[in-house]
Amino acid sequence: MSRLSPWIDAYLTPSRSALKFATKATLAMVLALYVALLFDLDRPYWALISAAFLQIRPMSGMVIEKGLCQIGGTLIGALVGIGIMALFSQARVPALITLTLWLMLCAYASSLLRNNFSYGCIMGAVTAMLVVVIGHSQPGGVFDIAVARLSELGLGAICATLVNALLWPTPVKEHLARQADTVVNQAFTHAAQRLDASDDMSELQQSLTQSLEPLMTLEIDSQSARYEGPGSAGRVRATHLLTKRTLRFFATLSALHQLLQNQAGQINAPLRQLAGESAQAFRDAADVSGVPAARERLQALRHQAHACPDADLAPLQRRLLLGLREVLGSAMIMLDAREAIAHPGRKRLRAGALSWHRDHLAALLNAGRAGLVFSCLATFWLQTHWSNGQVAMLLGTLFSTFFASRDNPVTICMMFFKGMLVALPSAFLFGHVLLSQANGFPMLAMLLFTPLFLGLLGAAKPQLMGYCLAFTIFNILLTMPGNGMDFSFDSFANRAIAVIIGLSAVVMAFRLIPGLGAPVQRRRLVSAISRDLRDIGTPPLHEAEATFSGRMADRLLQLGRHDNMLPEDQRHLFMIGLNGLDLGRSCLRLRHRLDDTAPPVRQALHELLAVLAKAFEESARGQSPRGIREASQALDDALATHGGISRDWHVLLEGLVERLSLTLERQAEVMAGHPTRLASKPS
Repeated sequence: MSRLSPWIDAYLTPSRSALKFATKATLAMVLALYVALLFDLDRPYWALISAAFLQIRPMSGMVIEKGLCQIGGTLIGALVGIGIMALFSQARVPALITLTLWLMLCAYASSLLRNNFSYGCIMGAVTAMLVVVIGHSQPGGVFDIAVARLSELGLGAICATLVNALLWPTPVKEHLARQADTVVNQAFTHAAQRLDASDDMSELQQSLTQSLEPLMTLEIDSQSARYEGPGSAGRVRATHLLTKRTLRFFATLSALHQLLQNQAGQINAPLRQLAGESAQAFRDAADVSGVPAARERLQALRHQAHACPDADLAPLQRRLLLGLREVLGSAMIMLDAREAIAHPGRKRLRAGALSWHRDHLAALLNAGRAGLVFSCLATFWLQTHWSNGQVAMLLGTLFSTFFASRDNPVTICMMFFKGMLVALPSAFLFGHVLLSQANGFPMLAMLLFTPLFLGLLGAAKPQLMGYCLAFTIFNILLTMPGNGMDFSFDSFANRAIAVIIGLSAVVMAFRLIPGLGAPVQRRRLVSAISRDLRDIGTPPLHEAEATFSGRMADRLLQLGRHDNMLPEDQRHLFMIGLNGLDLGRSCLRLRHRLDDTAPPVRQALHELLAVLAKAFEESARGQSPRGIREASQALDDALATHGGISRDWHVLLEGLVERLSLTLERQAEVMAGHPTRLASKPS
C-alpha cells in the first residue's frame, strides 16, 4: 500500500509510533484547552497551538528545550512589545515601523541559528506583534495582553512537557544512539569505497552525504540531551568528538583516495595490500552490529599498519602509510564516541563545541522578506480597519520567518496552503456546525479534536508533515475555541478570508523573493571555504579546529545538494569541498607541529598557509596554483636554520606539501575544463 500512496499508508495502516505521536499530541492539547477554559484565559487556542508545535519532535529533551526557548522568546517579545507601546501608544505608524524593524531582527537571528533557539526568535517576533497590534485597540491593557500571551503559550508548553514525560516517554538519548550508529556505519562504507580507489563519484558522494546528514542532525540534536539527567553532558561531549573525528576521517580518506588513484605507480605492493585489507575491514565493520565486533578487526589492522617499517619509504608512500594509520586510529575513536553516546558512563571523552556556517547575506534577505510581508499586511490593516487583519498579520509574521530557513520554502508554503484549504470545510463542519450543538467539555473535546487527531496522525509521516500540520493548525485558528466562541457564519468567513490573505502573502513573497540563487550560493560557499582557509592560522589552534570542522560539515552538505542539481559531467562542487576539508585539516596538522617553534619558523608557516589558501581559491576557478613550492622551500630553510622538528618529520612535511600541490593542480585541471566554471572573486 505504501508504494501506492503515503496517504493510504498513513491512515489505513498507521504505525504504532504514528498512533502514539497523534495520541500524545492530542492529549496535550486537550489538557491545555481544559486548563485554559478553567482559568478563563483570553485566547485558549494559543495554548493548543503551543502544545502542537512542541510535539512535532516528541522526544523528552527536545520538548523541554523547545518549551524553554518558546517561553523565553515569548517573554522577550512581550517586553519588546510593551516597550514599543510605551513609546508610541498614540502613534500607530511609528509603532508599526519600529515593530517591523524588530521582526526583521528576529528573522535575521532565526536564519543564523540551527537549534530550538531559532524557534525562540520566531516566538519573540510573533509575541511582540500581537502585543503591539492588539494593544492599539486596547491601549490601557497592554500589560494584560502581554501576560495573557505568556500565560497561554506557557500553559501549552507545560502540558506538552507533562504528557510527553508521563505517556510513552521517548528519551532523546535513544535517538542520538541511532543517529551515531548511522553516522559510523555510513562513514565506514565510504572508507571502503575510498580505499578501494573507486572512481564512481556519485556512489562516493551518496555514501558521504548519508553520513554527513545524520552527523549534522546528531550535532544539533545533542544539545537537547542536556535536559535528560545524569550522563547528558557525557553524551554531548561524545557527540562533539564524533563530529570532529568523522570530519578528520573524511579529510584523510579524500587524500588517500587521490594518492591511490592518481599516484598508483609510486605505491608498492605491501601498501596496496594493506589499503585493500583496510577497505574490506571497514566494509565488514559497517555490516556488523555492535561496537566490539567492529573494533576487533580494525584494531588488528591498526597494529599491522604501525608494524610496517617506514624508514626507507619515499615521501608519498610514507604519507600513504601515515594516512592509513590515522584513518584506523580515527575509526577507533569514532567507535569509542559511538559507545559513549549510547552509554556515557563507560567512556569519559573530552571535546569542545563546534561552530557552524552562517550566511549573513541570506539571513539579511530573509529579514527583508519578513519585513516586506509584515509591512504589506500592516498597510492593508491600516487602510481597511479590518479587525481580522490581525490574523493575516500573525500568519505573515509566523510563516515568513518559520519557512525562511528551510531548504525549499516555496514547496513547503504550497503544502501549507493546500492543507489550509482542506481545513476550511473541516473547521466549518466540526468547529461551527457541530460544535455549536455541544454541551459540556467532553462533547466539545470529541468534536474539536477529531480532525486534529487525524491531522496529527498524518503529520507523523515526514512526506505528509506539511499538509497535515497545516490542517491541524488552521483547524484551531479557524475555530478559535474558548469560553465565548462566536459560531456565526460571518465570523468564520472573516477568519477564513484572513487566513487565506495571510498565507497567500507569504507564498507570493517567497515566489517573488525566492532567496539567493543556486549559482550565487555556490560561489559564496566556495568563497567562505577560501576565507576560512586564509584565517586558519590566526585563532588559537583548538578554536580554529572547532570553527573549521563545524562549518565544513555544513558546507559539504550544501555543496552536495547543489551538485545533485547539475548534469553528471559537471558535478565537481563536492570535490572542491572535500579538497578544502583536506587542505584545512592539513593546515591544522602543520600548526599542531610548528606552532611552538621559533618565530621565523612560525612566520614561514603562516606564509605557507596563506599561499595554500590562495592556491585553493585559484584552483577552484580553474587557474593553476602558484607559489606553493617557493613557500614550502622558505619553510624548509627556516627549519634548517632554527630547527624545531626531527628529520623524519621533515620528510613527512615534504610529502604532505607535495601531495597538496598535486591535489590543487588536479582541481585546477578539472575546473579549467568545467563548462560552468566558478567565477567567484577573492573575498
